[in-house]
Amino acid sequence: MLTMALKKCAASFVGAAVLLGAVAGLTPGVTMAQSAQAAVRGLPDFTELVEQVGPSVVNIRTLEKVRTNAAGSGATDEEMQELFRRFFGMPLPNMPKQSPKPNRPQAPEESQPRGVGSGFILSADGFIMTNAHVVEGADEVMVTLTDKREFKARIVGADKRSDVAVVKIQASGLPAVKVGDVSRLKVGEWVMAIGSPFGLENSVTAGIVSAKQRDTGEYLPFIQTDVAINPGNSGGPLINMRGEVVGINSQIYSRSGGFMGISFAIPMDEAVRVSEQLRASGRVTRGRIGVQIAPVTKEVAESIGLGKAQGALVRGVEEGAPADKAGIEAGDIITKFDGKPIEKMADLPRWVGNTKPGTRAPITVFRRGSSKELTITVAEIEADKTETPVTEKKAAPTKASSLGLVVSDLTPAQKKDARVRGGVVVDSASDAAARAGIQEGDLILAVANMEVASVKEFESVVSKLDKSRPVSLLIRRGDGAQYVLIRPGK
Repeated sequence: MLTMALKKCAASFVGAAVLLGAVAGLTPGVTMAQSAQAAVRGLPDFTELVEQVGPSVVNIRTLEKVRTNAAGSGATDEEMQELFRRFFGMPLPNMPKQSPKPNRPQAPEESQPRGVGSGFILSADGFIMTNAHVVEGADEVMVTLTDKREFKARIVGADKRSDVAVVKIQASGLPAVKVGDVSRLKVGEWVMAIGSPFGLENSVTAGIVSAKQRDTGEYLPFIQTDVAINPGNSGGPLINMRGEVVGINSQIYSRSGGFMGISFAIPMDEAVRVSEQLRASGRVTRGRIGVQIAPVTKEVAESIGLGKAQGALVRGVEEGAPADKAGIEAGDIITKFDGKPIEKMADLPRWVGNTKPGTRAPITVFRRGSSKELTITVAEIEADKTETPVTEKKAAPTKASSLGLVVSDLTPAQKKDARVRGGVVVDSASDAAARAGIQEGDLILAVANMEVASVKEFESVVSKLDKSRPVSLLIRRGDGAQYVLIRPGK
């Protein structure tokens, strides 16, 4: 019955195709067939790629050691209490205390499955690349090749920031992948993935490149594709039509936990840079300059004369950091680093992070209407630490402005605490200033690209403003600086 139904569907399709050809003025059975063949020729054939790259893709299983109770010993009193507390949020009632059992045998350890991922062979002598999150927390890593050989792997190094890891197996003569040039990768280009989704080894999926340089809040710019990626694909290769690996499949966007048409891969040029450091020293060193940054909006760029929305706005400078020593100030907009333009905020940490610590590099900042060239010595990145916010001390109000602001001069102590040379503190904000989001306690460092060191200077600058046009204020709030646009009369 099913076969007959399929045949009927096929017959209906052929009939419809003949009818469509007749309506279009085409010769039935000839032109349509030629058209169908052309369509088939236009689709990619991945069979050769699978044969070429497939043997280089591996399955990775991770294990963790779990201590179990000795046979016949049962759970201890402490374990029962902990179990009851976890599930019911209270101690186990009326449980008599028992004396400890002397010479209780030590509970043995068991290796239990922890997760499944993918990887690919970097070199014939057994170096394999995967995701850092695949091997994170694993006590054992097992690698299975396509020929079913299984090896216990050693973790050479893992870098959480880039989500790249390298493991090593004791083998030789392995089929290594070819690394592709990511700069040649184009949006719309066909790509293929091989991995172990849900543990299904050597699964092949395909799609196209949806976008490049996609910012997802991570350290690296991702390649976005519509290749089907699911749990277990992590660490597997993204392959172009030349059989070259251009990325490591790392993340998906999903509301269900499964594939929803959006996948992300780590660009291979970045991954190789990380892997080389991991293989050399087991860790990755990155540069830092000690600034907190924010994006530059189009409105802010236009209001301060920058032209277009580009660069990274410096919201704060860490005391004693390279940026502080170089003379970078809160409110500066960094437009170039080491000769490379900063098109968007995310470019800066990438360029700086890829710079060897100790390097002296030129840096261009846009400050109050003009560009300044500075030189900065890059330091080595440190572990994230909690910033201590600057405590603002309130002063008595002195004068009010037409912008809806009541401001006061900063005391020497306030200047020292905030590490600023001058400015005024906001005592109250109303009307246009309040609508712009200015708050009591904010420090105003500049108005319309002009520094204001005192209330007198502030009022002088404000009095000369065109009341019909928006005005930009550089404000400091806590440890961060930002530009705020006030639109008088709105």
